Amino acid sequence: MTFINPKTDYAFKKIFGALDNKGILISFLNAMIYDGNPTIEDLEIINPNLPPKITGLKDTYLDVKARLADGTLVIIEMQVLNVEFFGKRVLYNAAKTYASQLQKGEGYRMLKPVIALTLTDFEMFENSDRVISRFVYKEETTNLRYTDNNMELVFIELPKFTKELSQLETVVDKWIYFMKYANTLTQVPPTMDIVPEIHQAFDIANQVNLNPDELDAIERQEMFIYDQQGVIIKAKREGGEEAMQVVARRLLDRLDDETISQTTGLSIEEIRNLRSDRI
Repeated sequence: MTFINPKTDYAFKKIFGALDNKGILISFLNAMIYDGNPTIEDLEIINPNLPPKITGLKDTYLDVKARLADGTLVIIEMQVLNVEFFGKRVLYNAAKTYASQLQKGEGYRMLKPVIALTLTDFEMFENSDRVISRFVYKEETTNLRYTDNNMELVFIELPKFTKELSQLETVVDKWIYFMKYANTLTQVPPTMDIVPEIHQAFDIANQVNLNPDELDAIERQEMFIYDQQGVIIKAKREGGEEAMQVVARRLLDRLDDETISQTTGLSIEEIRNLRSDRI
């Protein structure tokens, strides 16, 4: 068997973002956010869309959103490229989601908690060896949690997960191992297959169950990611805005202005000027 890479946007959305896969998402979130405890019993996937038959990366989906039974909103994102200001973007998206809940005339009591769950294929926090990091509002000296602590950021840094297959014990271990290594496996490991939701995730990820258009879309996404990883690393080594402008020009036909800005650190206005120069 050959499995698709769940770290690509297309595959991630297909596995975790469809209504038929709600049980998979519940198991995954219970593992990533609640340490494997069955805290979430039900949820609603917001804007459930299967990945489109894409011709370019502009049509892909970056995240999966869900509303838990108590109203808590969860944003789940898989990020492969270590782009400029990514940490700011995570915080911005969480704050924007929190603020946009209120309709005109509604009081603050209507606000529900927001959890931003982000998986990264790179190390975000170099001074920590923790695979899973959680951030909430606390008083700096006493660690007293803020009274209305309604926003939480959870990061899973895949490179820091070093357990071998024989060392997997918890459902948390197994889900992280799936995310990091699924596309390198040729069969479903028995220790993981006993978790029904992970078994189902492997079924969805099995390339034999995908049509040629889907496989082509996933392959192009992976090639794009690997290309851009190399380009960004080279640009950062060379340094300077001019190097990032070279990267941005290469992305103009592949990404929208906002995504190019997030990737390169250039402003939206600078990206628009680059587009104008081509006309």
